[in-house]
Amino acid sequence: MLLLTLVFKDDLEDLVEGINKIKGYFTNQNSTLGVSESLEGVNHLIKIYWEEEECTKKILERLNYYVGDTIYRSVAGYYIKSEMEDFLLDTYFFLKNDELTEVRKLAVKALYCDQPIDDESSIYCFNKKNSIISKIIDCMKENKQININGYITFRMKELVEDFESIIDNVVEKFMVEKEYTEFIKLLKYFVEIQEIKIDEVNIVVQKDGDYAVLDKEGNDILPELLKEIPIAKPNRTANKEDILISGLITNSPGKINLHSIENCENRQFLDTIKNVFQDRVCYCNNCEICRKSKNNITI
Repeated sequence: MLLLTLVFKDDLEDLVEGINKIKGYFTNQNSTLGVSESLEGVNHLIKIYWEEEECTKKILERLNYYVGDTIYRSVAGYYIKSEMEDFLLDTYFFLKNDELTEVRKLAVKALYCDQPIDDESSIYCFNKKNSIISKIIDCMKENKQININGYITFRMKELVEDFESIIDNVVEKFMVEKEYTEFIKLLKYFVEIQEIKIDEVNIVVQKDGDYAVLDKEGNDILPELLKEIPIAKPNRTANKEDILISGLITNSPGKINLHSIENCENRQFLDTIKNVFQDRVCYCNNCEICRKSKNNITI
């Protein structure tokens, strides 16, 4: 049974590789997917077949998604080659050349979704990609045939907004990370010029996500650490991580031990401490302080 016909020209020959990967996937799943290739004038045709009795709704949905994903890469590739540069130069003209070079690389990865899906930005890009794939699948279902060059010509305007929003997201993340990096450099500078006022600080992340700050004898030194920070309050309420980092920078401890970090609800807090104090930071998970924390013993 003929399920779908793909029509395209020479500039989209990478589609063949994508379809062959799909065929290989279904072969490994012990499923029967037939693929034939032919040439009609300047057009390449790929026809996809399946035994009618084996073609369940679930299989068809999976096949449509994989083919839609393959077509998506071709459409995204066309956008990258023909329109992305103009959008970047017109919209982000204020970026320096080296910044623009980095953004281009990040934008290509995001448009292809060639990065781990591990934060809000990557999830956003993945959702946008799936939105476009859904539009491609809807077109495929209309008559079981899709002329991909024609789709690019006549439907690209519908997709440009999604592609541009992906790039906007990439640039926003890039700028946030750039500002963070510059912020870390400044904090590192302050630490380097400060004299060490406290030999050793132990920061214990407790089960409730709060922090205990102890000296090497196990005494609570949080009040001492924060006494020169005017915004600090005894009840450790809002922005407790920012206040604590300020206290660490002001006192520039010679060593910082981080305990029970698995309890931490703000990973960036720990990353900031590590990035600022670098080789002064040690991670601990099995000392007496850690064991007390794990056993809910008051520290």
